[in-house]
Amino acid sequence: MEATGTYGLALAFFLAEAGHKISVVNPFRTKHAALSRGVGNKTDRTDAQLLADYCRKENPPLWRAAAPEVRTLVALVRRLQNFKDQLQQETNRLSEPGVLKVVQRSLRKSIRFIKSEITCLEDAIEEHVRDHPRLKEDRDLLTSIPGISDTTAHWILAELPDVEQFASAQSAAAYAGLAPQEYRSGTSVRKATQMSKRGNACLRRALYMPALSAIRHNPLVKAFFEQLVARGKSRMLAVGAAMRKLLMIAYGVLKSRRAFSLQPAEQPA
Repeated sequence: MEATGTYGLALAFFLAEAGHKISVVNPFRTKHAALSRGVGNKTDRTDAQLLADYCRKENPPLWRAAAPEVRTLVALVRRLQNFKDQLQQETNRLSEPGVLKVVQRSLRKSIRFIKSEITCLEDAIEEHVRDHPRLKEDRDLLTSIPGISDTTAHWILAELPDVEQFASAQSAAAYAGLAPQEYRSGTSVRKATQMSKRGNACLRRALYMPALSAIRHNPLVKAFFEQLVARGKSRMLAVGAAMRKLLMIAYGVLKSRRAFSLQPAEQPA
């Protein structure tokens, strides 16, 4: 299957629960596979043939459904973000010049409702995490990292699959679209390195503000950021790299089951 958002995800869960083996692939890959084979038509039949051929040749990894408690957490944190976005929009509308009083009353009523829903959802997320020991343990590990709050930990637990599915911290960063992407050819063509951004956009968004905090308060991320800036990298590129570094640290604590520490782990005798 191609990843197609909520509709595709619902189908993936349905098929997995029926006992089928599923691979969910990024449409970017299948699109370029089609272009490389000279496929110009866009029909359901050609798409199905292309996916079948891609699966035979590339053997993509099997998709694994998240645990029920993680699926609930995903739904809760995404719903919470929806309300936070709405709150910002309504607040911006209220601050516009010339808003009629009747509209102001409507906006303030809407803002009060949204704030109450945000509070309810935050309480529901906290209760849900407390009720599932593994989620609570993972959150405690993540919040041991300077720069990661409870809110960020909830996003990571919701949007990042089980770390056992990744071969390395670099693979986890690539899943979030935070892998560096170089563009150079010979000695004359050399564009600035950028993040690929082909990955989980929700996870990238959730890491931006925590990375800014980590640049100030996490010694590892701070030193890494300052080193990049000293080498002439732009601050925005360095912030993106700090996001990647922070996620790789998060992967490390979840994988090792040890809280964050600046001291290297003791080796067994």
